[in-house]
Amino acid sequence: MSTLYDKLWDKHTIAGKGEAMQLLYIDQHMIHEVTSPQAFDGLRLAGRKLRRPDKTFAVMDHNTPTILEDRKNIQDGISKTQLDALERNCKEFGVELADLFDKRNGIVHMVAPELGLTLPGKTLVCGDSHTATHGAFGALAFGIGTSEVEHVFATQTLWQAKLQNLGVKISGKLPKGVYAKDVILYLLSKYGVAVGNGYALEFFGDTIKNMNMEERMTLCNMAIEGGAKVGLVAPDEVTFEYVTGREFSPKGAALERAKAKWRELFTDSEKDYDKLLEIKAEDITPQVTWGTNPGMGGGINEPIPELNENNQKALQYMNLKSGSKKSDIPLKHIFIGSCTNGRITDLREAAKILKGRKIAAGIKALVVPGSMEVKREAEEEGLDKIFLAAGCEWREPGCSSCLGMNPDLMPAYEHIASTSNRNFEGRQGANSRTHLVSPAMAAAAAVAGKFVDISKEGWEKELP
Repeated sequence: MSTLYDKLWDKHTIAGKGEAMQLLYIDQHMIHEVTSPQAFDGLRLAGRKLRRPDKTFAVMDHNTPTILEDRKNIQDGISKTQLDALERNCKEFGVELADLFDKRNGIVHMVAPELGLTLPGKTLVCGDSHTATHGAFGALAFGIGTSEVEHVFATQTLWQAKLQNLGVKISGKLPKGVYAKDVILYLLSKYGVAVGNGYALEFFGDTIKNMNMEERMTLCNMAIEGGAKVGLVAPDEVTFEYVTGREFSPKGAALERAKAKWRELFTDSEKDYDKLLEIKAEDITPQVTWGTNPGMGGGINEPIPELNENNQKALQYMNLKSGSKKSDIPLKHIFIGSCTNGRITDLREAAKILKGRKIAAGIKALVVPGSMEVKREAEEEGLDKIFLAAGCEWREPGCSSCLGMNPDLMPAYEHIASTSNRNFEGRQGANSRTHLVSPAMAAAAAVAGKFVDISKEGWEKELP
């Protein structure tokens, strides 16, 4: 009897079984411009070749401007240096690259699933903590550091310590206005950002079964925010339908053989987890963070908590008063995008609310599709026109305002409703104040000019 994580681990262990550190074979290596330059330099200095260029795929995403003209003429010196270095390195070492103008460009954690590079049963690594996203497919995926990137470059393997197993069972039907983003924020607010330390976290239960792949990716994307290195969902027919027909997915008979193996990837019994948490879907309400880590949050109708030694610094940074309402937070900016919530279903939910409405006076709203594929699909459906008509900006794909590594910085001391994954101090720009929410909550806040309860019956009538 074993867990999904145990099965994936055992399948890829090639040395050191049973020891503190074990050697894993890596099926897929995704790279980007920020964490790869030093690793490529390490290969050169050691006179080594890249062992498996065919199992390596590169994407430009973190530093990329989201305005087309800026994309053509990058002004930031560090960004340009990193992007140019990635292009040179990929040419020299034979790595396929989705550059800024490639139709497959986008955020690395969106591009890999879209291309079928993310598949059940694979080990997948990337020099980025949100690599946990890919675990939504039943893949063993995790972020690595630059020295580990070089190790994978040279050997296509990686030494790792095996994690324990944490099962998070979510049961029941999610209330209206509650989304996958709310589920993970609820988990973090209830159990804290250290709940997954030392664990591989597997989401399961009928609530998860009823989620589409994009919702599952949102959950696994933010497993890392709970301290878990790995986030997982067992593959099923929803998974198989998603991967079918994609560029690098198996085809025909090979796909059917693969499905037969993928159906064996599940946890045998709840008793196999080292730790088990259970959540009832009906207990979850639309979530809004108030502090400076993703666990500092709660339901839209819960007041800002009382001041104590654990939250004093966060409340001071956010300039919020204990006991005040979340609807009183003075919002100035809305960001809809990132590898957490920049997918087509996220944009559709936001567009439903924004259609036929205008964003409130004094609000600036930025909508950034997570990939070229999402951008094309959104424009085919006319979502871009809805966003533009509402007064939002519609941009080119990229990490954008999720983090302060590109031109889409948020102003100091202003409050932002963001669909990204982190609300750390300065994450979206020096001294910016981030509140994490779902795309629907962000869209409603854009129109209302404040946070509103989208689960409340008739809430739309309160919008301007």
